[in-house]
Amino acid sequence: MEKRYEVMHVLGSGYYGVTKLAKNIKTREHVAIKYIERGNRIDKNVEREIINHRSLSHPHIIKFKEVFVTPTHLAIVLEYAAGRTLFASLCSASRFSEDEVRYFFQQLISGVYYLHSMQICHRDLKLENSLSDGSPAPRLKICDFGSSKSSLLHSAPKSMVGTLAYVAPEVLSRQGEYDGKIADVWSCGVTLYTMLVGSYPFEDPQDPQNFAKIMKKIINVEYSIPDKVHISAECRQLLSSIFVVNPAKRIIISAIKQHPWFLKNLPREVIQADRKCYKETPDQLSSQQSVEEIMRIVQEARTTPRPSSQDQDCQNFIFTSTRFG
Repeated sequence: MEKRYEVMHVLGSGYYGVTKLAKNIKTREHVAIKYIERGNRIDKNVEREIINHRSLSHPHIIKFKEVFVTPTHLAIVLEYAAGRTLFASLCSASRFSEDEVRYFFQQLISGVYYLHSMQICHRDLKLENSLSDGSPAPRLKICDFGSSKSSLLHSAPKSMVGTLAYVAPEVLSRQGEYDGKIADVWSCGVTLYTMLVGSYPFEDPQDPQNFAKIMKKIINVEYSIPDKVHISAECRQLLSSIFVVNPAKRIIISAIKQHPWFLKNLPREVIQADRKCYKETPDQLSSQQSVEEIMRIVQEARTTPRPSSQDQDCQNFIFTSTRFG
């Protein structure tokens, strides 16, 4: 299967491995291949990422294509999004207009709503995990399901994972299990605020590396909108309904989809995506590879052909502190 692709160049890298641009030799289609070193790095998180992602098919979620094993790596083949991440776009623009923000947020919520309907929570929604397809009217694509969990296949979330700036108060509370879907809503709110303002809602611009202060501000829901940023009353109300410390009182994803601010200028594509996807069954949405085949490949990748010198403990949290603009 490795010979089916012509590897071109590196797109990015992280703890788990490197992602490269490749071309399907037969179809000439560009794909992104995520390479993870064989051995100890092929853990339960990688297994969950593949199995969860395999079951999804939505215009605003990066498509999973297949997985195979090389002599040195497990390779996950994904849809290639030619544009930049929302994070990169925001760094260039400093902040987006409210209409631009709504356009991206509508697509984000459409993808997350579908994800939740498939009983999967993402647990690391953020600007860096929102890609653009590079078209003139950019289509947003949610990616990276390494922290995801399925309520049908896995235990309820209880570990502190994600990126600190986007993490919900209940995730930080260390009080056991929490609802991953409701925590995802909080992360969507952080994404919304950050696109509007150009900075994170719970970070002190004068002391951005003070993670204890960030955690305290999240738990106490201490945020404000700068006077220089003009945001409509409807948008402010939506933010205030998302940034609620008690998850039981936080707005749910279906209510966001009915919010007046969200419904304004709702793209036809978003409406059509909802109608189309919910008519299909999970079997029709799956990758052509069966779960059994994927699990066999993953198990094979857990064996290490030769010793690796790159193993290290994985940190659950990613501490992000980046200035926009």
